Amino acid sequence: MPLNRRKFLEKSAVTGAGVALAGAVSAPGAQAAEAKGGAKRYAFTVLGTTDLHGNVFNWDYFTDKEFDDKDHNDVGLAKVSTLVNRVRTEKGRRNTLLIDAGDTIQGTQLSYYYAKVDPITAVGGPVHPMAQAMNAMGYDAAALGNHEFNYGIPVLRKFEQQCRFPLLGANALDAKTLRPAFAPYSMHRLRTPHGRDVKVAVLGLTNPGIAIWDKANVQGKMTFPGLEEQAAKWVPKLRSMGADVVIVSAHSGSSGTSSYGDQLPYIENAAGLVAEQVPGIDAILVGHAHTEIPEYFVTNKKTGKKVVLSEPLKWGQRLTLFDFELVWEKGCWKVERVGAKVLNSNTVEEDPQITKLLGDEHEKVVAYVNQVIGTNAAEMTSVEAPYKDVPIIDLINHIQADTVKQALAGTEHAALPVLSQAACFSRSARIPAGQVTIRDVAGLYVFENTLEARLMTGAQMKAYLEYSANYFVQTAPGAAVDPAKLTNANGTPDYNYDVVSGLSYEIDIAKPAGSRVTNVRFEGQPLADDAQFVFAVNNYRANGGGNFPHVAAARLLWSNSDEIRNTMIAWVKAKGSIDPAAFAAVDWKLTREGTPVF
Repeated sequence: MPLNRRKFLEKSAVTGAGVALAGAVSAPGAQAAEAKGGAKRYAFTVLGTTDLHGNVFNWDYFTDKEFDDKDHNDVGLAKVSTLVNRVRTEKGRRNTLLIDAGDTIQGTQLSYYYAKVDPITAVGGPVHPMAQAMNAMGYDAAALGNHEFNYGIPVLRKFEQQCRFPLLGANALDAKTLRPAFAPYSMHRLRTPHGRDVKVAVLGLTNPGIAIWDKANVQGKMTFPGLEEQAAKWVPKLRSMGADVVIVSAHSGSSGTSSYGDQLPYIENAAGLVAEQVPGIDAILVGHAHTEIPEYFVTNKKTGKKVVLSEPLKWGQRLTLFDFELVWEKGCWKVERVGAKVLNSNTVEEDPQITKLLGDEHEKVVAYVNQVIGTNAAEMTSVEAPYKDVPIIDLINHIQADTVKQALAGTEHAALPVLSQAACFSRSARIPAGQVTIRDVAGLYVFENTLEARLMTGAQMKAYLEYSANYFVQTAPGAAVDPAKLTNANGTPDYNYDVVSGLSYEIDIAKPAGSRVTNVRFEGQPLADDAQFVFAVNNYRANGGGNFPHVAAARLLWSNSDEIRNTMIAWVKAKGSIDPAAFAAVDWKLTREGTPVF
């Protein structure tokens, strides 16, 4: 996309933070028609992606082969680009807009490499692959996701500079001035054959949970109020500025729930509430929840108008299409109809323009992740990790506990025993016997979490384990046990089921949630409520992610700014070898009335 592809016309007179963008003359074949009675009509399409998470190619850097899953989905912007080009050809390039709902620069080793290994923030550093791809595809705007903040504000600001489209976040405010830290909205003009432009406003909203999940990066710098509150502030302003159509790009799911409980006064998944409570919105592109919602209507309580929501599946697996039909009435454009659908990226080939553009970057990252860093005595996998104590999760806990013990050596807490938590982030993680590469270890820990040490008591640890056990579906004694149906009770994701090393315990899945954990022991003896422990825990959990009890309020003894993934890679490099026999142990098991399930 040329640098001058669109022209910045003006800053918002309201805050000075909005972005106004102009479209050019409508392409041939514009979506226009004259109805009976001479009414002027115009149709256009807004294309939407979300939760791309650093996926450009249909490639899994952790397995070193093309991406595939049980549904045979494909991933990546190269696939999405082909879909976008087809829609633009059908509709007319100038009758479309392309937007995103956030979580763009974290998630693959491609995005990690250009944040940490060859960082875009270095003097004369590279252009981020996601910026290159999205610029080439001609994105018009993108909302900020919570994972945009994982690498710190400087990386995000550099990415923002490299994008030829605005990053939007009406509820990402400067902590001191409480003014928008990013453009709240962008305004786009679509030229119709009728001589009357359509003004389309895109309002960007991000997730309040950033204040918890990336506390170390944003505390004292930015604050993140609720989506409903900021939408209610901005939508009327956009309408008063002449917006004929208002679209919200929200990095927030539609369920109305929060994973962090009452730790924040703002809802995590608030897109449906925004549609319900704030008049004047025509459509919402939903993100964050990693679910597929082709078309979902919410009735606004104040106006009775139906607002259409759509969420395309993560990683570029789907592309949302909002199709708008407008009619000229009483001197302005009115939305007569809007619907949504999703297109599947596995139906097309990758766009060769995108694959050629980033081929060198891809090869660099493939070479990086295939570096051999050690050896392993016996294969370990995470296939059974959600319901069995397996060595590959023990490895995470072993490295975390070892790291914390070394960090606290010589301090007043050096003599305290260290416990550690870990979750199964990927059910397909595998560390083979023989040579171990960076990608083998990185594939076990796919998030950019860092490590902390917190002071916890025996009673608090029991409560922590009990909360974690909510993950299992209650199963009566004697009933058949299907591992595929045993976990993820009430939608609890795998990453919110923690196992704890250093204790032994049983989880009775025949009992109701809240009274499942039994026989909790430390060094063979019943766990005393007043016993003190150092708890090695990731920053997501320590900052309240998942709403686990006690840990967020527990005393911080130590923290590390390096990712746990890097700590694990460095540990394997330093040791030179992994031997599961040195750390693997069955510390926990599922039971029913004392009888092991497996």
